[in-house]
Amino acid sequence: MSVRGLRALLLACSSLGVMIAASPAANAGGFAIREQSTYGQGSSFAGIAAGGNLSGMFWNPAVMTQFAGIQSASTYTGIFGYASHTPSPGSTFGVLGGAPNSGEASLVPGSYFSYQLNPNLWLGLSFNAPFGLSVTFPDAWAGRNYTGDTTLSTYNAVPTVAYRINDWLSVGGGVQIGYGHADLALGLPVNGFGNTLGAAPLGNRLDIEGNGWGYGFTAGVTLTPTPATTVGVGWRSAINQKISGTLTLPISPFFSPQFGSTPGPANTTIDLPDIVTGSIRHRLDSQWTLLGTVEWSNWSRIGTSTIFQSSGPPATVAGRPVALPFQYRDGWFFSAGAEYMWTDRTQLRAGVAYEITPVTDQVRTPVVPDNDRVWLSVGASYNIWRGLTANLGYSHLFVKDPSVNISAASGNPWFNGVVTYIGSTSAHVDIISVGLDWRWDEVFAKSK
Repeated sequence: MSVRGLRALLLACSSLGVMIAASPAANAGGFAIREQSTYGQGSSFAGIAAGGNLSGMFWNPAVMTQFAGIQSASTYTGIFGYASHTPSPGSTFGVLGGAPNSGEASLVPGSYFSYQLNPNLWLGLSFNAPFGLSVTFPDAWAGRNYTGDTTLSTYNAVPTVAYRINDWLSVGGGVQIGYGHADLALGLPVNGFGNTLGAAPLGNRLDIEGNGWGYGFTAGVTLTPTPATTVGVGWRSAINQKISGTLTLPISPFFSPQFGSTPGPANTTIDLPDIVTGSIRHRLDSQWTLLGTVEWSNWSRIGTSTIFQSSGPPATVAGRPVALPFQYRDGWFFSAGAEYMWTDRTQLRAGVAYEITPVTDQVRTPVVPDNDRVWLSVGASYNIWRGLTANLGYSHLFVKDPSVNISAASGNPWFNGVVTYIGSTSAHVDIISVGLDWRWDEVFAKSK
């Protein structure tokens, strides 16, 4: 490598920066975070696994072969979620009222780097926060037995490699190295005397906090059957996210940890999904390009996460095992969009998407009040100077109003045996994303 190339490589690596300690707000199905690309944000991620921008390597590492030299991309996305909870008749503590807005504004960063080692081989590295959740609730509200302030943050580093087999076929792969932190607060369950511990003084919560590591893979392929058409298929493997920490219980006149409970060191595993993304980009002429994406998320593998004591048996509260019965189904995402080259330096894009949530009516809780949603997005790219491009994306998500029914009749697995919560949620999301793309060898070639 030349001195100039080494200098570009070091500076490009430094541009990846430090992952910001944000509390991501889930914004795809379940608690996945799709917002990993400013460029893709502007088209509702239509075409993203087929390339167009280096950030597409999050979905498909093979797209690196589209970007010569030494390149990086960074993205910073603000997610502004809104979810207002209103109890319905039949809620045990309906008199306590609703929760005005459980959503929290969050910042999601992402960084990508690629280096073309020779005409057919690329090395890459990315940093992302692929799963996350951040919600807050008042102590005094009707659903307090089934929720509390909750955060889940994950951070992934993914070293990748891609190889161009010929002009129409490229392949890529990588290893996911993930770190997760969780802090989950729940209303207390039922004690051995048939009383609901959730009726104890406000602020009493069962709390599970911990962190841990998980590992997985990525793989992908791009096909260019014609000079105007690129097809990409990418896979992000399932990750069994380990969480080790502490189960904490309140001590009050209404509750004693000695009554069949095991506070202290605890651990669990959250089985995160495989995600398969297929995309297409088709250039109509020198100005217009059509885009499309279909994505499947294997959320049905998440099942129930049981909390275990450090000695092996399940942790218990009031004699009952502590478990998180997510019980999701698979999720689907469909998007279509277009790009328009307005000038030789300015590119515009827009897209629409429909997402089928993995969270069904039978298992929905106020913590993840997810439902089917429609995405509308716009975006733009502007070439500031040779080697440097700025990206901007905006999306508004129309979320079908979710209903929550946690009762004996509903069969919802979160029901604690005594306290009923029935309610509705009004939800929507706004997303603003900014990013920069650098081709570092061009920047230094110009400055020399």
